[in-house]
Amino acid sequence: MNADNKKVLAVGAHPDDLEIFCAGTLFLMRELGFQIHIATMTLGDCGSQEHPAQEIRRIRRKEAEAACELLGASYRYVGFNDLSIFNDDISNRRTTALLREIDPLMVMTHHPNDYMSDHEVTSLLVRNACFCAPAPNYDTLSFTPVTRSSTVPYLYYFEPLEGIDIFGERIRPHFYVDISQSIEARLEMLGCHQSQREWLLSHHRVDDYVESARRRCRDAGERASLASGRTIAYAEGFRQHLGHAYPRHNILSRVLEGRVVPVSVSR
Repeated sequence: MNADNKKVLAVGAHPDDLEIFCAGTLFLMRELGFQIHIATMTLGDCGSQEHPAQEIRRIRRKEAEAACELLGASYRYVGFNDLSIFNDDISNRRTTALLREIDPLMVMTHHPNDYMSDHEVTSLLVRNACFCAPAPNYDTLSFTPVTRSSTVPYLYYFEPLEGIDIFGERIRPHFYVDISQSIEARLEMLGCHQSQREWLLSHHRVDDYVESARRRCRDAGERASLASGRTIAYAEGFRQHLGHAYPRHNILSRVLEGRVVPVSVSR
């Protein structure tokens, strides 16, 4: 592992996903000097009841770029459409090209078990890309001249919405990150996605998405408090990919020393 690599890549299916799930941790890492790269697989073209697809793409890209400015992060659109993210050959090569161009030390993405297929397939494509990116004979020249990344990165999955799987069963994180210091910046970043309020109200029955996000972080903070024995106001939960070929020690525990709360989880 390159000790000089301080790049973090967070990949969400849609604009605003990362603000909902892991932006507090990203703010903490930026303060420690890490380069933050954000990518969304789509531009949220199905996320509107009033705008046609091309118009909402334009609106949501502008919102995503404004949010990334607050974080000091780069932004990339990977090239998919809403509800059209599939685990096929071309999609894997497209996603691997993203990994190769950024060559991150750490990657964060959706949990493999989530409430909708765009999130779940994004998780799988990112996982595949982390594994494939260092293999130079895996051809992605249609998307990038970069032929390989330096290594398989650390891979983390953030908690799914409501912390449950599709059967309503609790998915317990491996650890929590105390984001009490960065909660307001996280919510300000989420607030850039103004077009989502009406969509979430009509489709998800979520009225105030910013305050809903605050409540979820407060709930995670309560669980982190129980696990740590100290008071944590706000937190974000993660699981680490620990399969063969992936780094298995939790580098976030070292990087965010004192802010990571491990949870006893059967693995």
